[in-house]
Amino acid sequence: MRKLLAMGILLTLACTSVVHAQQDPQYTQYMYNQNIINPAYAGTKEGLSVTSLYRQQWSGVVGAPETITFSGSAPIGDRVGLGLSFINDVIGPVNEKNIYADFSYKLQVGQKTTLALGLKAGVTFHNVDLATVGTTQPGDPLFSERLNELYPNIGAGAFLYGENWYTGFSVPNMLSATHLDENGLEFGSETQHFFLTAGYVFDLSDTVKFKPHTLIKGAFDAPISFDVNTNFLFNNRFELGVGYRYEDSFTGLFGVNLTDTLKVGYAYDRVVSDISVASDSSHEVFVTFDLSFPRRVMQSPRFF
Repeated sequence: MRKLLAMGILLTLACTSVVHAQQDPQYTQYMYNQNIINPAYAGTKEGLSVTSLYRQQWSGVVGAPETITFSGSAPIGDRVGLGLSFINDVIGPVNEKNIYADFSYKLQVGQKTTLALGLKAGVTFHNVDLATVGTTQPGDPLFSERLNELYPNIGAGAFLYGENWYTGFSVPNMLSATHLDENGLEFGSETQHFFLTAGYVFDLSDTVKFKPHTLIKGAFDAPISFDVNTNFLFNNRFELGVGYRYEDSFTGLFGVNLTDTLKVGYAYDRVVSDISVASDSSHEVFVTFDLSFPRRVMQSPRFF
């Protein structure tokens, strides 16, 4: 019965995602993956920063979303930041790969406050293989379709930050697209999403920092969702946290700075939405590598 439920829910989700709109990937550890969703974040750290993340959503459900991201950025001079970002997202019959170049420009708007404005530009490789769900509609030629497309995309964002706080707003994919239109039904269509992020670092003591974060995500034609996370950093090395995604899941997070340049983290999502009848968990891991440039003096440590 569990397998039948999982298969039914999966096929419903796959067809819904394909018919209506391809959703942007979901991240629990968004606070360490900000270059992916906001080009203005590129170069805001004072050296080379590289992050890779893997997310397995709805563990145990065949064809459920899986996402791999890779991003890297660095400052060029005092004002400009450059970066690269890559996203590979798979859900059911739909596989999407995004490759972007990121550009940011920093403006000093206060003694300790900086506003970064950013642009993304790149290409999307979109593959839809409806033959993988063809058993749901035997004999229907539509479900033998295989679609491979490449198209450009652009995004924009802003990132305002100080020594111990930040807030950002971005629309990483600004161009709409419909990949397959059959009798008025749009398969694999894209829609614009916006991301609003914010965070603060409180010094509770010489060895403990309290780091609340939030993310609000929405499509311009769909309901808004939000995440709230609270992390504690101990001795600038070990990090523990909990979080909540509205009407979806509760989260436990763990991170450790293995060295001064290497950080790894893991997040476990306990699913409480309707999909929990088929899967009760999602998993996410990330690795971040930060390297200061030679002869570049770090003005202030960054904890976001």
